[in-house]
Amino acid sequence: MNERAFGPRLTPTGAVFRLWAPAAKRVDVLLDKFYPLVRSDDGWFSAEVPGVTAGATYRFHIDGADNVPDPASSFQPQDIAGPSEVIDHSSFPWKATGWRGRPWEETVLIETHVGSFTPEGTYLAMIERLDHLVATGITALEMMPLADFAGRRNWGYDGVLWYAPDGMFGRPEDLKTLIDEAHLRGLMVFLDVVYNHFGPEGNYLGSYAPEFFGEAHTPWGAAINYQLPQVRAFAIENAVSWLRDYRFDGLRLDAVHTIPEQGEIPMLHELSCEVGKLASETGRWIHLVLENDDNKASLLDPATNPPCGKFRAQWNDDYHHAWHVLLTDEDNGYYSDYAPRPIDHVVRTLSSGFAYQGEPSAHRDGAPRGEPSGELEPSGFVNFLQNHDQIGNRALGDRLEAIAKPKAIEAALAITLLAPMVPMLFQGDEWGAKTPFPFFCDFKGDLAEAVRQGRKREFAGAYEKYGNNIPDPLDESTFRSAVLDWRDLDEAAGQRRLALVRELLALRRHHIMPRLKGTRFGDAQAADNGILKAHWRMGDGATLHLLANLSDRAIAGEHQPWPGTKLWGSDVANVVVPWSVHWRIDEAS
Repeated sequence: MNERAFGPRLTPTGAVFRLWAPAAKRVDVLLDKFYPLVRSDDGWFSAEVPGVTAGATYRFHIDGADNVPDPASSFQPQDIAGPSEVIDHSSFPWKATGWRGRPWEETVLIETHVGSFTPEGTYLAMIERLDHLVATGITALEMMPLADFAGRRNWGYDGVLWYAPDGMFGRPEDLKTLIDEAHLRGLMVFLDVVYNHFGPEGNYLGSYAPEFFGEAHTPWGAAINYQLPQVRAFAIENAVSWLRDYRFDGLRLDAVHTIPEQGEIPMLHELSCEVGKLASETGRWIHLVLENDDNKASLLDPATNPPCGKFRAQWNDDYHHAWHVLLTDEDNGYYSDYAPRPIDHVVRTLSSGFAYQGEPSAHRDGAPRGEPSGELEPSGFVNFLQNHDQIGNRALGDRLEAIAKPKAIEAALAITLLAPMVPMLFQGDEWGAKTPFPFFCDFKGDLAEAVRQGRKREFAGAYEKYGNNIPDPLDESTFRSAVLDWRDLDEAAGQRRLALVRELLALRRHHIMPRLKGTRFGDAQAADNGILKAHWRMGDGATLHLLANLSDRAIAGEHQPWPGTKLWGSDVANVVVPWSVHWRIDEAS
């Protein structure tokens, strides 16, 4: 897919405009005047318009009535209902011309939201913080979705123009500058993409291409009909566009378990293969990661490069949920599946990947969930203690720092950042930020009220408890509360936490990353008193050992005469102190 089928294509004399509108009888492109497009039998309308250059703005005029943006618009300078702008992606002066990415084993992710990562909320403002990320030990910056959404603020999962980075954060060339500067510092850049639904405002596809949608429904609206080749191509070409035109190093595909109509050859399989072709043609490392509540281990292949038809890794919600219950004692909603002994689920994720590998889920009315995952390499799992969902889908948007003990959080970090799975932090985690991250959006009218009432239904019990203290997702102050306060990094507590994270990630860089390729899961076990033990056979033949006390009590008589050398933690004597973590490496193994 080196040449886009969707969106305008610049030519030596002008530009070709194309729109797939099978339900339309006539389509014109509106520039300085109306130019008629010619219809083909397969529902495509197209024509070359002379004299068009980059920077020109246009709309499509459908059946003499509606003016709509291009669904494959590269940029919307006046938001989603305004005209689309022609962008010449080939003209950007890249500086990191030799960048080919980094192997997956070197990945340490930090998830960010562009609008709240800095007070300015722009791509260019993020550049000023890249050196901080590198010094911390982060190797990959991940951005929540950028596809153009309605209004001035949004998490990004309500995007409707998939090819257009939202103008609230800057222009396309600003985004490219951010990615270029990240690459110059050795940072990979990942992007969240949403292929399971379109946002509820600003999507005009249903009026001229109703075949885009099937009969199934997702939690957020009508499902997308990927059985049609045109619809499938729209998503796959979008993925390739982010990776080719903006040089993202990877994509994280949101909630793929809600994509019901993928066709005889699953859309996800074809998408992976097309991205693999791009990686092979360019000699780049490109990584695709899934969010998938179904825990399908059969979709994952962290070892093959590129993993044609499969995906490098999956966000491991099981790991998060087990730790959250262990650290907070909360067991409502989906957390009920990890109680009353969350440590057993922590053990399962450390020893074989998923906690649920086909077992019935009480939260899902006893339905079996997941597939066996212990034969995969540990790097097939992205582990985290927080992310946007797990913070923002709380009634108050409060972080672990507000509800768990600092020592317990630090123990969890010491395990997460040194274990052979790929670790991920959420923005500010590296210094223990207390900044909340509540859900926010900027819809208007009936839709805004529907969102507000939906949140009240979802958190009915919390509204009874907290009342007016629960932030209104439509109020601008809710968004403002989520903006990171970088001054907290200068406080003593922030400096201590940052020093811990930097120390752990430096150890990971020197002692874990070089051994990760070929690592296999080993054994893990937990005693009733909170003592946890685990080991992994690393790719170079060494054995990585973990001993932790995940309780508030000192435990006597747990000293183990491990072979090898200490990697991190105090020496274990006859007593293992509360919330302590000890790592050793046995080179001789």
